[in-house]
Amino acid sequence: MKSNSKIFEYDHLVVGSGLAGLMSALKLAEAGGTVALLTKREINEGSTPHAQGGIACVTDSLDTFDEHVRDTLVAGAGLCRENVVRAIVEAGPEAVADLIKRGVHFTTRGEMGKSGDENELDLGREGGHQKRRILHAGDISGAEIERALVEACQANKNITIYDYHMAIDVIVTSRLGLPGKNRCLGLYALDIKNSEVKSFRALSTTIACGGVGKVYLYTSNPDVACGGGVAMCYRAGAEIANMEFIQFHPTILYHPQQRSFLISEAVRGEGAVLKIRNKSGELVEFMDKYHPMKSLAPRDVVARAIDNEMKRSGEECVFLDITHHSEETLRRRFPNIFEKCLEIGVNMAKDPIPVVPAEHYSCGGVKTDVNGATNIAGLYAVGESACTGLHGANRLASNSLLEAVVCANFSARHILENLDELQKNQFDGFVAPWHCGNAVNSDEQVVIAHNWDEIRRFMWDYVGIFRTNKRLERAKARIVLIRKEIEKYYWDFLVTPDLIELRNIATVAELIIDSSLARRESRGLHYNSDYPKTDPALAEVDTILCRKL
Repeated sequence: MKSNSKIFEYDHLVVGSGLAGLMSALKLAEAGGTVALLTKREINEGSTPHAQGGIACVTDSLDTFDEHVRDTLVAGAGLCRENVVRAIVEAGPEAVADLIKRGVHFTTRGEMGKSGDENELDLGREGGHQKRRILHAGDISGAEIERALVEACQANKNITIYDYHMAIDVIVTSRLGLPGKNRCLGLYALDIKNSEVKSFRALSTTIACGGVGKVYLYTSNPDVACGGGVAMCYRAGAEIANMEFIQFHPTILYHPQQRSFLISEAVRGEGAVLKIRNKSGELVEFMDKYHPMKSLAPRDVVARAIDNEMKRSGEECVFLDITHHSEETLRRRFPNIFEKCLEIGVNMAKDPIPVVPAEHYSCGGVKTDVNGATNIAGLYAVGESACTGLHGANRLASNSLLEAVVCANFSARHILENLDELQKNQFDGFVAPWHCGNAVNSDEQVVIAHNWDEIRRFMWDYVGIFRTNKRLERAKARIVLIRKEIEKYYWDFLVTPDLIELRNIATVAELIIDSSLARRESRGLHYNSDYPKTDPALAEVDTILCRKL
């Protein structure tokens, strides 16, 4: 391990290569700025390529902004910021049109063999939506968006892509002992292939690192989703909001060979019904006991219902039944899901699909305004790393890609409009390169693996779909001890990708635990049986955590 003494200077830094990061980089580069785009694996290995459903956006004459806003507010369980919701929803059509101009192809009615205008967009419906408003590209919507934007970034001469570069920490003035308001100067990143730490400096730093899925034992997220953006910003002194609201997707394919494959909510949008096997061996519906919308209820309701039914019955999974559709229809609408199910011997047109809940999305994150601006000058957060106020206590299906593209546009615009101020906030002195001190290489990988496994297991058992004070307190006691072990290990040994991710996972786990302990009610995705009711006094009251520097 070595430290590169060179300072890599750009106008803008963007960390993360999902929809939010790619769009941020494009908008900033197209305005003439130089952009460093950092991604810790290949450029297309984030969460966006895994997004199946699509983008929720008002494009139908039978739909309205007001209705989309209302559905979002209802799902958000009293914690959304209505002004933010409205701003993002109303900016959706323009953002979608921009994606289409960039080469993103959304499925049309003609491609689905439906009557009417064959060039009209085929709109899907998902849980919590009262109208069909989901633009999709079959069931690989995220992959199609990622393809188009990656190609655009690779073709833009103002963007330098640093793959296999893992951000370690944000460089802020308060940590350097400089006076005045805390300001972001750049960040340190590990060049994984060359085993060296590089220092990056820029006028703006945009964190778009995605989700926190790997904090939990079972997740739909890819391996890169370790909550690095939230952890780094917290260590830098940024405010973190509402980390207790972790969305568990109700329907992850239940099979050893496909442990993290998601069965899109769009399957239920096309009429799939959730069922469980009763004592007689028959599959029976159960969602009518939990919500008027039955299998199309919001995700928090569905996930808790499945969890309760599994515990009550002792069954290891429930089933999603869409066998009322023909194989031709299902292959056309869900080609990727159909093939994945066939790989484990399930034909969607003939067999119910075995599913279980798993961690899917964090509604909390780095607290920002609708422009992605944080409480640290020059530091922005977009996408799942950010908490804008859109999702509240429960994300409405397919609002995530909408937020990612719209807020990336807003953020880039805000940065460009405030370049003079960002220039004033910069420190004229030298940003020191990373200092490794007396750290040495570690041969104790087993320590990292053990801590990683323990955190993920107790987060699943104690801080999952169903919570109690006792479970949360047990988790808090464990994470305090483990985090101390990790911090000592971190300073004694040279940084590696595994150690950086473990450090971030421990930080995020503690933020989730502390936020859960602080919210003494049940609301949206956060259910605590010791406080089973929603407290009206806590409507629109965020849980804010901020590290004192």
